[in-house]
Amino acid sequence: MFKHILISTDGSKLSAKGVKAGVKLAKALGAKVTGAYVIPLYSPPMYGEAVVYVPGVSPQEYKQISEKAARKALAAVEIEARTAGVRCATQFVSSNQPWQGILRIARARKCDAISMASHGRGGLGGLLLGSETMRVLAHSKLPVLVTR
Repeated sequence: MFKHILISTDGSKLSAKGVKAGVKLAKALGAKVTGAYVIPLYSPPMYGEAVVYVPGVSPQEYKQISEKAARKALAAVEIEARTAGVRCATQFVSSNQPWQGILRIARARKCDAISMASHGRGGLGGLLLGSETMRVLAHSKLPVLVTR
């Protein structure tokens, strides 16, 4: 069945449920996993005439902070996989659209399935806030395991 499952994480408690489900599926199938984390691109602060200036972070600081968060989130995937005895690799990419980054990693790593968590927002909440899971489902040619 599936030989290589991409497991998407953002480091949250909810995505930890998706990580556990993905690793559990991989163990049951004898598959390997790739943990994926998408870093939003740096966006410099914009100021209007009546805005109070708050110092932001430089692009270099942003990169360091973001990559540290990515390594921390992906370490949780590695620990879960190691505990289950599943082979694991990890990768992070930068993209303004997390769903595009997830699919880019899945293609590059030749994954045959994706596992991710969903906040379960539907209706107006999903419309206003958007859903990366829905976008992955809409654009992916791979099967997607969604955990709530």
